[in-house]
Amino acid sequence: MSIFQVLSLGATLLGGLSSKRSADRAADAANRAGEFNAELIERDIGLLERQREIINRNFLIEGKRAAKFFERDVQGGVRAGFGYSGIDMGQGTPVEVIRENAREFEYERIVAEMNNEIVNMQISDEQETARLNAELSRMEGGAQAAGLRASGTTSLIRSFGSAAQQAYEFGPFR
Repeated sequence: MSIFQVLSLGATLLGGLSSKRSADRAADAANRAGEFNAELIERDIGLLERQREIINRNFLIEGKRAAKFFERDVQGGVRAGFGYSGIDMGQGTPVEVIRENAREFEYERIVAEMNNEIVNMQISDEQETARLNAELSRMEGGAQAAGLRASGTTSLIRSFGSAAQQAYEFGPFR
């Protein structure tokens, strides 16, 4: 076997090893990219949780404020109006008006509570979607990495096969 034939065999093997190493590096980069994307997506989960806390705090504050407003301004106005007119507050129309106002306030409070629960459910859905997207990003990175590694392994095997075929053709194994 001549020096050129030996060099040709060596170059074939080195090419396969180089392809394998490049594919492994690309696979590592694909894994890192998938993980990076997943971390960005997971950051959104934390932001959504902060949004939920702000909405819930606002709901509580707004509920307390509405109760004070209702008692002071609405019911107080009714009492003052009937009292100023000289109407007895203990029975009849004034009591019915106050009760009707109370029922309306309770209805509005229940609607606000239900709306707050719906917003919280929507945030929970968005968080779950973000979790799934992060998992999917990791899986895509892993799948791409596996494909690249398989491609590198295929290249390496082909180079061994080519080197073996060249060695056989050059004659020392005949």
